[in-house]
Amino acid sequence: MESILSALTTIGIFIGAIFILVLIHELGHFLAAKWFGMRVERFSIGFPPRLFGFTKGDTDYCISATPLGGYVKISGMIDESMDESFIESEPQHWEYRSKPVWQRMVVITAGVIFNMILAFVIYTGMFFTLGSQEVPSSNVGTLFIPESSLAHEIGFRSGDRLVSVNGNRPETYKGGNLFSMADLTSSSIVFQVERNGQISDIVAPAGFIDRLNTERSFISLENALPSQISAVVPGSVAEKSGIQGGDRIISVDTLDVHWWVHLTTLIKGSEGELTLGVVRGTDTLSIAVTPEPVSKTLGIYPVNPVETFGVVTVEYGLFGAIGAGAINTWDSTNGILSGFRLLFSGDVSLRENLGGPLAIASVTRQATDRSGWVGFWTITAFLSITLAIMNMLPIPVLDGGHFVFLVYEVFAKKEPSVKFRMVMQQFGMVLVIGLMIFVTFNDILRFFGG
Repeated sequence: MESILSALTTIGIFIGAIFILVLIHELGHFLAAKWFGMRVERFSIGFPPRLFGFTKGDTDYCISATPLGGYVKISGMIDESMDESFIESEPQHWEYRSKPVWQRMVVITAGVIFNMILAFVIYTGMFFTLGSQEVPSSNVGTLFIPESSLAHEIGFRSGDRLVSVNGNRPETYKGGNLFSMADLTSSSIVFQVERNGQISDIVAPAGFIDRLNTERSFISLENALPSQISAVVPGSVAEKSGIQGGDRIISVDTLDVHWWVHLTTLIKGSEGELTLGVVRGTDTLSIAVTPEPVSKTLGIYPVNPVETFGVVTVEYGLFGAIGAGAINTWDSTNGILSGFRLLFSGDVSLRENLGGPLAIASVTRQATDRSGWVGFWTITAFLSITLAIMNMLPIPVLDGGHFVFLVYEVFAKKEPSVKFRMVMQQFGMVLVIGLMIFVTFNDILRFFGG
């Protein structure tokens, strides 16, 4: 029952995000078409078959059964409906085909523009209402790098301190993230670390991004959290052994310990009694403790990362939030474009990095579970930019394909033939459907272990 409820929750969150994205995208096309006096025959959220709706004026507003997109059907336009019944008649003033090419360009790109505006509004709204949490980079010390991790495999070692990525040395880490999307989608990635007082370069090898996507973990602030105890659980083995809040663990048996992740890893992998080296005030103690046999825990809490790393909440006025929203929108766009460039160049695996509905639903659910509505709106803004970029790919059926036809018309002084456009629309439809089948099947293999 719990798994069914979880699945329904994931589906509900996914449909909510897709509904917002599609509504805003199609609203852009709709408003631009109406602005230029074009007749809109249908405004549909979802693809056929039509479920329900209402008609007002010339337009049928409806919800359709396939919730993975939507469309606005404009009179006099050859689109994915493949309707060419109007071709033999004289163009009417309310039809798409009768309007100047620049107006048609605006209508075609309006959906993409609205998606970008949506992302900007979301980011601006979050900066204005919540501010942003930033960690001064100087407050983040050395890192613990597990030997079994991807970070260790490419050259990081415990005790390293991150200096820069691709020469970028940020004064603060925004949102607690050590890396930006643009950093990790560069064609070449060079991490610079301080190790034993020396500066060293770590060059990410080929296939790094594929591995990063597969393992879904790399290095975070958690790797820098010290092995300091803030409190102990009443009645726990830690309390019974004499461990107190404020203690700093410096060793487990014969192994030196500096980081919380290292400490908990050793406790989880232990068998029987452990001898902890504990610093309390000016004293160094040796305390014997046996972890709980089933959970392999002591009942201890780490220090608060906000206090440890000096997390600062930066507040924004309206204009400051607008500026920060614009910068965040640009950074996200740049990162997504870099990701697409890597996909198309073959530098990263299409199968490992291209997700479909299941992947989007999973990521949206994870973001919402982790950060509530902030997570939901953050991932919605990110998906809105992704949808805008994908729609401008020069594929017939997509907005980018229609835009290419209009650019051809500008330079050739004539439209491509109806026959050519119909053939290309059919080709584009087959291509898009094939891509959807591929990413959905890929999702199934990824999630169910194929």
